[in-house]
Amino acid sequence: MSESSPAAEGVQPLGPAQLNTYFVLLESVSLLQYQLEQQLRAEGGISYVQFELLARLADAAGPLTMTQLADGVVYSRSGLTYQAGLLEKAGLITRRPDSDDERATAVTLTDEGRALIQRILPGHVELVRRLLFDPLTGEDLRHLGDIMTRVRDHMRTQPARSAAPRKRRREN
Repeated sequence: MSESSPAAEGVQPLGPAQLNTYFVLLESVSLLQYQLEQQLRAEGGISYVQFELLARLADAAGPLTMTQLADGVVYSRSGLTYQAGLLEKAGLITRRPDSDDERATAVTLTDEGRALIQRILPGHVELVRRLLFDPLTGEDLRHLGDIMTRVRDHMRTQPARSAAPRKRRREN
């Protein structure tokens, strides 16, 4: 993937600065996510993905559909269904047919789910602050926010994962 290694036919290889930035970004995200996962499991008994779902529901003005949740957390439909099932079984969310679209499933945070988020959020915020924001200046934070917003917005111009056609199983 470097300038000196052969690229796939017709594909421009990444330059050294691009390659370095790519690896540093992925490593940083992995390190942050690992630490957050540990904190969430220790303090709340939930995974990072489950936290994302609960936090999005806590922040929403009302119920969200499974599709809205899948697009928001960038997670597969089947994975989200499984995670929602675990959260529902734990009494943290409820699922029901959506009143506006009978094909959709509306998801609501329960009082127990809201209480869990309120209990684990302070430790979560402290860890994010310590790992991600403490090494940055105010100017760094503004620049990083601007850059990552552009990157995210560019990536969001692609069709949502929930809009991707489902793969059919091959028959034996």
